[in-house]
Amino acid sequence: MSAEAAERPPDQPLPFSQLLGQLLDAHEGDRLTLSDVSAHLRDRAWGGLLLVFAAINLLPLPPGATTVTGLPLLMLTAQMVVGRRHPWFPRRLDKRGISTDQLARISRKIEPWERRVERVLKPRLCGLTSHRAARFIGLVGLLLSAILWLPIPLGNHAPALALCLFALALIYRDGVLIIFGLLATAASLALVSVTFAAAWWALVQLVQHLP
Repeated sequence: MSAEAAERPPDQPLPFSQLLGQLLDAHEGDRLTLSDVSAHLRDRAWGGLLLVFAAINLLPLPPGATTVTGLPLLMLTAQMVVGRRHPWFPRRLDKRGISTDQLARISRKIEPWERRVERVLKPRLCGLTSHRAARFIGLVGLLLSAILWLPIPLGNHAPALALCLFALALIYRDGVLIIFGLLATAASLALVSVTFAAAWWALVQLVQHLP
């Protein structure tokens, strides 16, 4: 047992990045099925998978990649809306899964940030992260996932960040993060509205100046 693990209070959950590290250490091969990831995360499967796929969209991606990376988020949040107890994925998507290299990159990206805020994240306002509340979170997340999925220039980072906040709230049962997630959602909607308004204005100007 590491010194860090020995110092951890028994009621404090293992950091998510360490859970991912355990999963990677126990797995041989270059890809993991989504079922494997969900089974390892157990009661933190919803928040964990949401965080993984939201964090992917914070990584540098080629243009148009969100039409692929956004699909698992759409599927996850839709299932949260209907109140499923456990995540489910179609066989093809489940088998495609996620690469261990990508998961390791996410774990490395999360770990230093998580280490700094771990003492801050704790169970509070737990009613905001209950199973019933998770359906509302899923509804907001579905809207964010739809925005992220659309090929909007620079439109994926704000909703992905909001989804990460909701995911961390579910992982640590921290209702305060739900409030921050809602604020980030409002900012995302404002950003998308401005983007669409600018695109509409440009289109109108173009049509008006056509010969």
